[in-house]
Amino acid sequence: MPINRITIKPSGNSPRAILRAPFSEFFCTLIFVFAGQGSGMAFSKLTGNGPNTPTGIVIAALAHGFALFACVANAANISGGHLNPAVTFGAFVGGHLSLIELILYWIGQLSGSTIACLLLRLATNGLTTTAFALSPGVTVWNAFVFEIVMTFGLVYTVYATAIDPKKNTVGFIAPLAIGLVLAANIFAGGIFDGASMNPAVSFGPALVSWNWTNHWVYWAGPLTGGGFAGLIYEMLFITQSDVPMSDRSDA
Repeated sequence: MPINRITIKPSGNSPRAILRAPFSEFFCTLIFVFAGQGSGMAFSKLTGNGPNTPTGIVIAALAHGFALFACVANAANISGGHLNPAVTFGAFVGGHLSLIELILYWIGQLSGSTIACLLLRLATNGLTTTAFALSPGVTVWNAFVFEIVMTFGLVYTVYATAIDPKKNTVGFIAPLAIGLVLAANIFAGGIFDGASMNPAVSFGPALVSWNWTNHWVYWAGPLTGGGFAGLIYEMLFITQSDVPMSDRSDA
């Protein structure tokens, strides 16, 4: 069971090595949020329209998909390229990260998102970094289900292409697949609740604009979906023989 591999402290790494991954998460999340949030701000400035229009959804999907592809590739060999507290939580429940590493990753991701939004506000002379919000007629429970299902698909793809020990040398396929499923989910759910799938992406704009309306949905949904994806993939598709000896509970 993956729960048996969950630990509190990292094992076998120096403090410097442990901190490299959160710093990688910080910089790559900053780049990702700056590109994704900035594309929405640029579209609104050019057209005067909000992001929840057909063109706005297409721009958001492409910008976020391309940016995530590049940033996951950048961070893959250092931190695994999570850029998302829900992905990190999925890896944690699968026994691939310790609790301390989980907290450090989250600090890096949330800080990167916040700094990206502050830089956007500075660079655009005070334009608002728009917090995620529900469309008219969409309830918090509708959004909760959307976020669970979309994040499940995202984290499941991360497991299949990047975490699974049997992946061998996937190369650029993992970042590409992760970017594509994010873009596809934005096409599916963007018009309803913005399709966050990522608490860090929601946290930065909410903090900088100080708009916390329904913000809990963008934590509870992704963490639930990411956690389920990690547990299900681990229990159904990763066997004890697949796990490196150093990670086994009976090692």
